[in-house]
Amino acid sequence: MRESIVLVTGSSGEVGHGLIEFLGKQGDRRIVAMDIQPLPDELERYVHKFIQGDILDHMLLGRLILEYEIETIFHLASILSTRAEYNPETAHRVNVEGTLNLLRLAIEQSTWQGKPVKFLYPSSIAVYGLPDLNTKARAGKLREHEYLQPTTMYGCNKLYCEHLGRYYTRNYKQLASDSSCCNIDFRSLRFPGLISAVTVPTGGTSDYGPEMLHHAAQGVEYTCFVQPTAQLPFMAMPDAIKALIDLEAAEKEGLSKLVYNVTSFSLTARQFLELVRGAFDDVRVDFKSDLKREAIVDTWPADLDSSAAEQDWGWEPDYDLRRAFDEYLVPNIRRRYATDPV
Repeated sequence: MRESIVLVTGSSGEVGHGLIEFLGKQGDRRIVAMDIQPLPDELERYVHKFIQGDILDHMLLGRLILEYEIETIFHLASILSTRAEYNPETAHRVNVEGTLNLLRLAIEQSTWQGKPVKFLYPSSIAVYGLPDLNTKARAGKLREHEYLQPTTMYGCNKLYCEHLGRYYTRNYKQLASDSSCCNIDFRSLRFPGLISAVTVPTGGTSDYGPEMLHHAAQGVEYTCFVQPTAQLPFMAMPDAIKALIDLEAAEKEGLSKLVYNVTSFSLTARQFLELVRGAFDDVRVDFKSDLKREAIVDTWPADLDSSAAEQDWGWEPDYDLRRAFDEYLVPNIRRRYATDPV
């Protein structure tokens, strides 16, 4: 018999790290983790099997279809916004073609099992594209359907993959004589900037906030690439994991959308710095705009409207701004560098 599993792609990344630890501690499901990078040592005890491989490898994905009965796919693998701008064609292959491969896998599994496979997909505020700062200020909290004109390859990839998920859920092969009776159950979250105390920032466009924290904890000078007035929504990593788990558990009948905004708090780079200064003694931050990266930040919303998630499946973050800093970020980052000096 095929083993029943949960598949997590991008398992070695920031979100993957937190998700596998959470699922592993629950202990009630077998996790098959997949990433092109090695799995961190501390996660090995939580996974049933780790596969080091590429989501563009059709033969590898074919073996997954044959070997396992997949209940849920958490598809976290992607090339993030900043890296994607340096090589947009590669980003497209990984972010879009890789997602398409996983959607095909889910369709085959759904058809074989005779029921929909859940497909959890983290999207991003990068799908938005506000035309200027005045519009951004007037718009306030954006809803899911507003200003969907992304200016980055990453944002284009994420928005298109949202549409792919919608198609594979509602309209897959709609004119074919062998149209499947069991399409997938695609569910997506548009995340704000995510801040982890466990993993080091990897150069995302919203990483100036977490980079301030990690540099301050090490007593290392940091040059912030946006102006102090730049504003974005953020979320502590445990709440990102919570959102994925809560959305997966939600009854399908209660969901009015396939794509939901979720967020926790919003603040400017200056406000972020003041919180960092309140927590660490040796904080040296200089603001020097990287005009191209800042221009991207300016197209993303200052805040998100998460009312649909609140109404449909009870979304509520555990960590507001103060608790995120006081109880999660500062003590854990301080502890990290106390035992892992530069």
